[in-house]
Parts: sequence; structure tokens; C-alpha cells
Amino acid sequence: MDERQALSALVALGQEHRLRTVRRLVVAGPDGLAAGRLAEEVGMSPSTASFHLKELERAGLVQSRRDGRSIIYSAAYPALSALMAFLMKDCCQGHQEVCAPAVAALTSCCDEGELAHA
Repeated sequence: MDERQALSALVALGQEHRLRTVRRLVVAGPDGLAAGRLAEEVGMSPSTASFHLKELERAGLVQSRRDGRSIIYSAAYPALSALMAFLMKDCCQGHQEVCAPAVAALTSCCDEGELAHA
């Protein structure tokens, strides 16, 4: 991920509904959620959800697929992982204790199955 892509992703995530949407899709796993159900679970109208999902998709953070008459959205795990790696890439500068809490938090959540779908 380059700086331009990271900025696009961070701008997309810098809105309450979009951040909530991505977090919900991460929990949903690779199967994702139908647009209507996602809107309901995040507390948005379908038209508002559609607007925000389009922005998240443009930033590469979510992907969509058609299933019959439904559009299913899922988290773009490679892009989310790349964003996290971009942000943490130079964090330590030889001082592992600086990054240790973030690495421990990620390892802990993955061990507990919270990111098992990632």
C-alpha cells in the first residue's frame, strides 16, 4: 500500500457510519452481509448505507458481489491488512516495546477468534 491508497482508506474510515460498517463486515467474515441487513445492523437507511458502501468500495476496503437480487458486501481483508501494515511499518525503529502493545492486541484477538476470518 502506498501513501495515496492509505490516505484514501483513512478518509473513507473517518466517518462514523463507514467505520461501523467496516467493523461489522470484519465480524461477518468472508461471507459478508446483504446490503439491507447490513444497513439495518449498522442503523442506517438503505440509501444512506448504499452511499457509504460506495465510498468504502472506492477506497478498496469492501467488496461486493451479486447473489440473486441481493448485493452482498464483505470486508476486503487484504486491503485492511495492508493499511495496518502501512501504519505500523516503521513504528519500532529498533525499539520493539513501542509496537509490542499493538502486536499483542492483534495476536490476542486472532487467538480469540475475533479476526478468525481475516
